[in-house]
Amino acid sequence: MHRRSFTAALACALLLTGAWLSALPAWSAPPAAEVQVENAWIPQPPPGTDVAAAYFTLHNAGHTEAVLVGVSSPVAANAMVHESMVMQGQSMMMPVERLTIRPGETVTLKPNGMHVMLNSVRKPLQVGERVALVLRFANGEELHVSAQVRPLGSQ
Repeated sequence: MHRRSFTAALACALLLTGAWLSALPAWSAPPAAEVQVENAWIPQPPPGTDVAAAYFTLHNAGHTEAVLVGVSSPVAANAMVHESMVMQGQSMMMPVERLTIRPGETVTLKPNGMHVMLNSVRKPLQVGERVALVLRFANGEELHVSAQVRPLGSQ
């Protein structure tokens, strides 16, 4: 008899706990960063090369920082953010592992600065063509971008 009372009391407690938990407001994660991409473009690579650079402007219209941690494109074997700089009179590119865009901040990837480097481009890119880019953020979100190929020398 004692075991039955204990089992009944436990069942009652579990039911009451479930009712209490369901009355609490649902928890939700903070709103994700709202990153907008503008003016995505790629200068047409010179004939015979298998690399290209992509440029665009990122604006974080959200309330949390956005951290760009990766880029990919179906036209290239690999892609990553690089920054061009001159050190001791020598031009070089350094990989940018994490690009943080604070709330309200705008970051522009442009020639002679930060850019997406597309390596082992699988086919020649033609002026007017649209190239898909996938931007991956630290929070797991992806942003799909379409970059237009412009004539070499465009800005």
